[in-house]
Amino acid sequence: MNHLISANMKKQHLFYILVAALLSFTKVSAQGTQNPTGSTGATATGSTGNIDIGSSLGLKQAVEIAIKNNLLVNQADIQMQTNKVLLNQAWGNLLPYVAASASQGIGFGRSLITSSYTYTDQQTASGNYSLNANLTLFSGLQLQNTIRQNNYAYSASKLDLQQQKDNISLSVLLAYLQVLSSQDLLNIAHEQADIDAKQVERLNAQNKEGALLLLSNLTDLQGQYAGDQANIALAANNLETAKINLFQILNVPYKRDVEYDRNAFSLQINDYQENPDSIFQTALKTQPGIQSTDLRIKSWQKGVQAARGAYYPTLSFYTNVNSYYSNAAAPNQTGTGTFVDAQTPYSVTVGGQPYAVTQKQEIVNQTTATWGDQFKNNRQTSLGLQLNIPILNYLKARNNVKQAKVNLKNAEINSNSTRLLLQQSVEQAYQNMIAAYKQYKSYIDQSAAYSESFRTTEIRFDEGVVNSDVYVLAKNNMDKANTSLSQAKYTYIFRTKVLDYYQARLTW
Repeated sequence: MNHLISANMKKQHLFYILVAALLSFTKVSAQGTQNPTGSTGATATGSTGNIDIGSSLGLKQAVEIAIKNNLLVNQADIQMQTNKVLLNQAWGNLLPYVAASASQGIGFGRSLITSSYTYTDQQTASGNYSLNANLTLFSGLQLQNTIRQNNYAYSASKLDLQQQKDNISLSVLLAYLQVLSSQDLLNIAHEQADIDAKQVERLNAQNKEGALLLLSNLTDLQGQYAGDQANIALAANNLETAKINLFQILNVPYKRDVEYDRNAFSLQINDYQENPDSIFQTALKTQPGIQSTDLRIKSWQKGVQAARGAYYPTLSFYTNVNSYYSNAAAPNQTGTGTFVDAQTPYSVTVGGQPYAVTQKQEIVNQTTATWGDQFKNNRQTSLGLQLNIPILNYLKARNNVKQAKVNLKNAEINSNSTRLLLQQSVEQAYQNMIAAYKQYKSYIDQSAAYSESFRTTEIRFDEGVVNSDVYVLAKNNMDKANTSLSQAKYTYIFRTKVLDYYQARLTW
């Protein structure tokens, strides 16, 4: 069981490390093309069976599919079922042990006839039958403490299952947000390309009419528009990659034409009210992984007590019922009620004349004893108390106690380590949220400033006051600011959702 605890704790530690790595994510690569269209109405096949994704995929549906198909969730569920069986068996150990046995055989040569305690040289057929029961009355409270130990372990495994469900829910939520973010970046890329396309069209028209003052204005804008197309292709690839990543988490085949619910999240940006200390204190109470480590400590505390119970004597109540059968058993004798004179080996002398002594003897009928008669007549019942006092059992009890103490110490270390890792993750997540919020506020001002600058530059460029180099610079500044603002918005939402996860406030 110790290696199972260590495996569970390693999974929890690994998840916190993955979350911390996710929190270090800064910006998504820039922009791509529209999503290519694939086949519609397909049915995806997950690891647990056929799952109809349909034409749209909501966040709640995505979470349910991921939980159903996730390997770690299924493994945690199997471990919970295993611990449930162990708990049931611990309760079952309080019941009496009842067993029946029967044997039937043929004997050759000299055999003992049990009914008469005589020997015979003839071939015999015999059978032995027994019913035994044993009930442990006292064994140093080993049975009771084992029940408590397994009960804590079962409760901990249920929390481990919930922790895995929460983990995969957060992963789906973040992946879903990444898809929405990539969609926004793709739309921004198209908007940026549309602006340059209109300018290229306008300058082409001027060039055909011979009204274009500088040919470089046209070629610069054509180059700028080609760059926009490259950005669209990149953004489209990033969007497809985000979708594929989401479907990988769902563990189902990828579908290109699925629609995503843009109302799955509230995309309003507000100040996050909680501080890291309050978030951590809430996480200690709500995170299933923390509660699981506490229950495992209690489980091994009972494990130590159960192991110590082996030092004490064991008192048991027992009862046995036995019977046997043999075809060589003495025959049954039944009186007929008829008496005859039977001569005895004795004699008397009367007047010098000897006379034999006779006696009345009943005539009896002899019949072979049947199996049923022998089974009933040979039945023997016993009951009693048995006391077993351990003196030396290869130091097994002592070493079991030592191992249980080691397991308890390991559970305590894992609990402390999990708490420390949780606190560090919360602190890191909070700092990333603060940084994302500040970046978002800064990019709002930057985007507004560069948008206004581009607006005025575009007017002057249309009037021929400034050349294309000034226009392209202003356009690039605005495009970069708008892209950064969109990325910062979703990055901040990412950070707040992770903090919500630590407080068990994820909703969908």
